[in-house]
Amino acid sequence: MRKTLLVAALFAFAGAAFAAPVTYTIDPTHTNVIAQWSHFGLSNPSAHFGQVEGTLVYDPDNVSASSVEVTLPLAGLNGFTPKFNDHLNSADFFDAAKYPAATFKSTKVEAAGAGKLKVTGNLTIKDITKPVVLDVSLNQVAEHPMKKVPAIGFDATAAVKRSDFGLGAYAPMVSDEVTLRITTEATAPKAE
Repeated sequence: MRKTLLVAALFAFAGAAFAAPVTYTIDPTHTNVIAQWSHFGLSNPSAHFGQVEGTLVYDPDNVSASSVEVTLPLAGLNGFTPKFNDHLNSADFFDAAKYPAATFKSTKVEAAGAGKLKVTGNLTIKDITKPVVLDVSLNQVAEHPMKKVPAIGFDATAAVKRSDFGLGAYAPMVSDEVTLRITTEATAPKAE
């Protein structure tokens, strides 16, 4: 009996060790992209980028083969008050009528310790593209308990200079550096 269990465990481990990369679709309901900055040193307001769309490929055996591609439709941008939403979407900042979305596409994924990744990619806002580095904590790779499909979840942070993207109004009184905080879930299609 022990031999049977040992052989089964070895086969399971071998299968996991040679698992193929999995492509996941981001779940916008369980994804938050929050930007936060200093406002004259008096407060630290934030804005939420909702309606996130995208995919990620994760290969636990060859992390460098992993990738992520995300679109942030500015229709989902929320500064938590109607007046501030209008200001964020104006030409002073995102000019959402002319540039309706921001995008991020990874160029490199690296292991950065147990459960940690460093994801380098190109962030594009207002047709301006600059490199950004995300520090990622992998929360879990498992079967989604309700959907019964493969799922992945992670948190990430990055610092960006808003003036690099033509969003520098009122800097430096309103901080040029913005902290991005991301949490996301993504699921893969059910295996057939």
